[in-house]
Order: sequence, then C-alpha cells, then structure tokens
Amino acid sequence: MKYGFIGCGNMGGALAKALACSTTDILLSDPSPKTQALAQELDCLIGDNETAAWECERLFLAVKPQMMEAVLRPLAPILRQKKPLLITIAAGLQIETIESFAGTELPIIRIMPNTPVAVGKGMILYCCNSLVEQETLDDFLADMAPAGSLDHLDEHLIDAACCVSGCGPAFVYMFMEAMADGAVACGLPRQKALEYAANTLAGAAQMYLSTGIHPGELKDAVCSPGGSTIAGVKALEENGFRGAVMDCIQAAYRRNKQLG
Repeated sequence: MKYGFIGCGNMGGALAKALACSTTDILLSDPSPKTQALAQELDCLIGDNETAAWECERLFLAVKPQMMEAVLRPLAPILRQKKPLLITIAAGLQIETIESFAGTELPIIRIMPNTPVAVGKGMILYCCNSLVEQETLDDFLADMAPAGSLDHLDEHLIDAACCVSGCGPAFVYMFMEAMADGAVACGLPRQKALEYAANTLAGAAQMYLSTGIHPGELKDAVCSPGGSTIAGVKALEENGFRGAVMDCIQAAYRRNKQLG
C-alpha cells in the first residue's frame, strides 16, 4: 500500500482523510477503538505496526514525541531492509533523531501540520533529508495538497514556526471564545456571537493574505478617531494583550525544545 499510519489520533486521522489517494492504498495501525470507525469511514485496512512497515511504501509516524523511540526501535530490522519513506509529525524531534531511533539512514520527511487540515485549510510546514528524491517529494506534496497550504522551511526554524501554525489554532479558538463571551455579556445570543467572531477572524486573516498589507496598517484602517475600535484596542493594550501573546508563543517554543 502507498501510505501506512502508525498512530491515528486527531492529527493522524485528519491527514488520512485529507490525502488525495485511493483509500484502498491506506493502512491504519492504532490500538484505539476509534481506528475501527475511521477505517470504516475511509473504507481502508487496519493492521499492526509491523504489517504497516512491511506493506506500505510510506509511513506516517503520527505518535507523540515521547512514544517515538518505543515505536521505531522494534521496527528497525524491517526499516533497514525495506527503506520506506518515513513522514514524521512529532514536535521537537529532528530528522537525525528519527534516524537514530530507526537504526538506519532512510528517506524522511518532517511535517508540522495543524488541525485545520481536517477541513482542507491546514498550514503544513515541511523539510526533508537528502535521501528523499525530488519525484517522491513532488508526489507526496500533490497527495497532501487537499489538506491545505504547504511550505518548505529549513529544519532549524520548524520548532519556532510550529508554535504559530501548529499550536496557533488553540490560541485563536481561545480568542474567538473570549470575543464571543464579551458579546454575550453585552446581550448578544451565544450562537450569534460565536458565528460573528469566527467569520470576523476568517475574514481578517483573508484580508492580510489577499493584500499583504501589514497587520498594523490594517488595524489602523479600522480605528476611527475617538471611536469604539480604538477604545477596545486601548483596553487590550492596558491588559498586556501583545505581551501575553508573545509569551505564549515563546512558552510553546521552549516546550518544543524540551520534547526534542
């Protein structure tokens, strides 16, 4: 089969659903009861880790960083013989670390996706070692295209970028919820507040992506002199909004380095 998934949690499952290939080319390996439901949804096969390593050309390693060594060490004899393409999504673990766990040199692509891949709006950072042939990389990127935007990044920048794109959705959801909470406090029904906040965030992001105008300039364009927007901006600044956001990214980055 073309793709095997060792680990089918939220991210592994979302990537399996997003792949632009026949689901008969996918094999799932995960002891979770959810795996059976996912296999039925995708009409694909289930096997164990050894079967995935033997039967699949490309292996997604969708397990937590702390579990990676325990997963790869038993597969080392198979990996040495088969030399499949490994695709790791583990935060903090560099390609050379994955190679050391596998006990051999083999082609490896490291990706850092985020949860919006589940709706085709993901941000997927990637890098690879020199053993990945260009034809293989191009084919992989084509298979991943339905998941969202893909961008190559030097590996030494992956951990920092992951704190924005990988961790970022959680921070955005918190901001969205807080905006809705504020609106509810002002009398707006909860569902309306969430809908308006979500669409506002999506629209504002698209404004930047479409125009390339600096966020500060876009913000200034909304702030009329003496108006309600600048009053809200002042309240955010008084409560350390920017500093708190910067601190949260740096805290996530420190944790990424610890995981590695």
